[in-house]
Amino acid sequence: MAVTQQEIENRLWDAADELRVAMPEAQYSSVVFPLMFWKYLSDTWDHHHQEFLTDNEGLLDGLSAEEAHEIEYRDYQSFEIPFIHPDTVQQRRASWSSILATITQPGLGQRVRASLQAIETANPDKFSRLFGSMTWTSEEVLPGEVLAAVMQAMDRTPKMHEGNMSHDVLGGAYEYLLKRFSDGSGTRAGQFFTPREVVELIVEVLAPKSFESVYDPTCGSGGMLIASANLLKAHGGRGYTLRLYGQEAVPDTAGVARMNLFMHNLTQFQVEVGDTLKDPRFKKPDGSIAQFDVIVANPPYSLKWKPWTKDPRALGGVAPQSSADWAFVQHMIHSMDPKKGRAGVVLPNGVLFRSGPEGSIRRRVLNDDLLEAVIGLPPNLFYNTTIPTCILVFRAPGTKIDERKNGVLFIDASKRFIKAKNRNVLAEADISDTVTGRFSRS
Repeated sequence: MAVTQQEIENRLWDAADELRVAMPEAQYSSVVFPLMFWKYLSDTWDHHHQEFLTDNEGLLDGLSAEEAHEIEYRDYQSFEIPFIHPDTVQQRRASWSSILATITQPGLGQRVRASLQAIETANPDKFSRLFGSMTWTSEEVLPGEVLAAVMQAMDRTPKMHEGNMSHDVLGGAYEYLLKRFSDGSGTRAGQFFTPREVVELIVEVLAPKSFESVYDPTCGSGGMLIASANLLKAHGGRGYTLRLYGQEAVPDTAGVARMNLFMHNLTQFQVEVGDTLKDPRFKKPDGSIAQFDVIVANPPYSLKWKPWTKDPRALGGVAPQSSADWAFVQHMIHSMDPKKGRAGVVLPNGVLFRSGPEGSIRRRVLNDDLLEAVIGLPPNLFYNTTIPTCILVFRAPGTKIDERKNGVLFIDASKRFIKAKNRNVLAEADISDTVTGRFSRS
């Protein structure tokens, strides 16, 4: 029987709810997402292992363990679930089911941590630093009996492998948890989650195409990268062909993004950890900053930062220490491919009016004819701020359509919203009306 979206979402929330006795809801994500992804990996590995055993029944008796291992990992497995404490009496596979079998024994958190670290180490190209800091595996942070309750509840979730659950269902469940944590937790959880309808609006405007590169310099949970692939697929393109790049300052959040991308069956991605303004991680072979076809971002607003002293990104000047808003814009402009690059960023309305250094940068951007459009958004769309915001759309020099050259399109969507429980929401019709007839996918 096919697994329904509602079923997996309910079971996963039941598991998350076990944490209520040990930590505030804002911290649930640091525990639930690593456990969920570990279960997904383990269920997938177990499924392919059983296929290997079934397909090769009667053929394995004459093979050594090394030969059988080589065949399995060549033909069936795409990653390794190794053993922890190999060659000792404590040896066991670093899988969900193996550790779950020891759930009543002391030291559960230590075994979970050892398992996640073993998976990272065994698969450095795929899973390096994937699970984040794992501080929650400490007994002082999360008592063993609570961790056991979470794992037992999550184990009631149907098997998370492709033979039982589509990636659309799995990815949807992951996004459901992201939204649920943000809805219930306010600022802290909302910092890395941009509402889906805002993401869809930006991506619709920029219209990624098959085989293009998409970059998010403040990628949070990876939602904009995933939306780019989903939108391309919805319009008949091949979302899996996109090359996705993200940078995120918080290591644990970068791990959330990587897991999110994997669960949406997107494998052509690279998510790096670091401060984009101070240490941009994506570079060309000559050391200059890499350039991309599509750039999307919802950076932290009015972030205090250490201004550049000498940097090629400082188009028109340097943003003030009190607000890095225009510094993020300068970074995105510098990162646009010179022939077809375009960028969309969500920022507070103040970026349109502030004077001083920001005014100088704004004038330079306008003089260079880089700003294509400003879309005014309704207030209270976001989880961590009620201030009104806008989307700024940029195009590489000389690539605007003729009717917009030396001008800027202004779209007022500030009254287009539905009032929801905790915030305002853009409806699908609002997104469609904003884009249709103004931005082309050709």
